[in-house]
Amino acid sequence: MRTLTAIPVYNEAKHVRHVLAEVRRYSPEILVINDGSTDGTAELLDSEPNLHRIDHPTNRGYGAALISAFAYALEYDFDVLVTMDCDGQHEPSRIPVLLEAIHDCDIVSGSRYYRDFRQDTPAPTDRRFINASITREINERYGFDLTDSFCGFKAYRREAMAKLQITERGWGMPLQLWVQAARQRLRVKEIGVPRLYLDPNRAFGGVMNDPEQRLAYYREVLASAERDELPSLPQTAAKECVCPELR
Repeated sequence: MRTLTAIPVYNEAKHVRHVLAEVRRYSPEILVINDGSTDGTAELLDSEPNLHRIDHPTNRGYGAALISAFAYALEYDFDVLVTMDCDGQHEPSRIPVLLEAIHDCDIVSGSRYYRDFRQDTPAPTDRRFINASITREINERYGFDLTDSFCGFKAYRREAMAKLQITERGWGMPLQLWVQAARQRLRVKEIGVPRLYLDPNRAFGGVMNDPEQRLAYYREVLASAERDELPSLPQTAAKECVCPELR
């Protein structure tokens, strides 16, 4: 099973070398999507050997970086794509758990709220509230039993990626993903991952720093995703495909 681990990076000079060193312990093939970094991240990547790499000339957004990752994994015939962040929130040691879980599902999604870990840190209040609100809305509309609709630590089977038509370039990309996963009746599994907020004051940037505007944007992404031209399925279809977590 050919596996690629994709890491979007934007101004992550502080973390990128350490994260890559840890990921190399669990994934021999790594794709870095440098999303227009201006803080020296690109120069640090120049000194890293044996990387797959995509450079966006300007900052296009989190979703745009993952769209590039999906296209790359499909073009180069990888069987599974793992995605994770580069800010220290995701522990690479969980990569083997995602890969074990993907054997009988289409998408494995990490959840910071599925169960407790010793190393958990508190989530910022606004982020936890918005996550809970949007996750509840997704579950009610599409029959999922998700506990964390925003975690970027995921694994995708090639066949699942080929069915997705992701166009959302911003932070709301995971929400379009869930709508399409439900409509395509993809088999989804959640596994617990530690909740690590190393910098609770880290900002989204621009209007996204306002929790009310952020919540409104996420709801608009959901509404827009429902208009995507994909085969439509009953709202409860996805729930039947949810698999239990591997312990």
